[in-house]
Amino acid sequence: MGNPYLNLMNLASRAAGYQLIARSAYESLLTSVATLDKGDVVHIHWTSPIAQPARNARAARRRVDAVEEVLTDARRRGVRIVWTVHNRLPHELEYFQTEQRLYEVLAEVSDVIHVMAPATAELVSDVVALPAEKIVQIPHPSYLGVYDSLVSREEARASFGLTDDDFAVLFLGQIRPYKGIDLLLESFAKIRRDDGRRPVLLLAGAASPEAIAQFDELRPEGIRSITSFEAVPDSDVARWYGAADVAVMPYRAILNSGSLHLSATMKVPAIVPGLPHLREQFGMEPWVSFFDVDSPADSLADLLSGDDRRSVLDEAVYDRFTDPISPWNVSLAYRDVLRRLA
Repeated sequence: MGNPYLNLMNLASRAAGYQLIARSAYESLLTSVATLDKGDVVHIHWTSPIAQPARNARAARRRVDAVEEVLTDARRRGVRIVWTVHNRLPHELEYFQTEQRLYEVLAEVSDVIHVMAPATAELVSDVVALPAEKIVQIPHPSYLGVYDSLVSREEARASFGLTDDDFAVLFLGQIRPYKGIDLLLESFAKIRRDDGRRPVLLLAGAASPEAIAQFDELRPEGIRSITSFEAVPDSDVARWYGAADVAVMPYRAILNSGSLHLSATMKVPAIVPGLPHLREQFGMEPWVSFFDVDSPADSLADLLSGDDRRSVLDEAVYDRFTDPISPWNVSLAYRDVLRRLA
């Protein structure tokens, strides 16, 4: 399993002797679940590979029917089922009604519904009703110990040709429409730094040719940008964060964000959308600030014009957030869920 989140969540389970078999495609899910028996656990994470790749709405419905049948049969054999609600809905959504039906199936057949954000049940209530008695909250882990952090800030900035006169704004992660790169680019044209430093955009992450073309089209004239339209290797993540003065997540939609936890782990201030559930969950964190979702570009520009938190915040403010949700602590909570199911 190459997904960092999955690897972190399963640390204690693996240490306890649980055997984990990863499947990421619809067909392999059906085949694998059919072989399970009493004492085994099926854990459904991201749902988009089930119905959304179907060639048409009818095929999507057939996929959901097949998943319902195989999971129901598995429960009769004594297999237990866990569902993690990662997103309110898949970000690239083709078949809403079918996806909603899939959520209803998962809410019905699951023994445990794992949520990370406290407000998850409320935020998905217009899509599916999550039975309260099935909900278990385990927070998203930090990334402590995952990425090499030996590179110094001076070395990181020098590797990008940054000087003290540059204010580096980082976006790191897959470049997809819902992530609001267009809003970030629009805001850059409006930044007027109070200290006279020049804004520089650091942008890295896997991108489609269409996303790259959109970036080139929307990039404001005269703005310096340093880009890499490929997935950043684990060994290089710390260099990008080390060079940054602030990390920006200009998302249009967000329920849980590993990027925010990564920013805290790397001790870099973050700017996220000012959605009510995010303000409630992270509003007390001095390293997090919120842009106005009703006027995102102007609000981002205002925040980026005056942000200087990296130079003034003590590292302890990040530690207070990341230490309780270290990968080992969070994985122990998940291991305990598996033990209760068994």
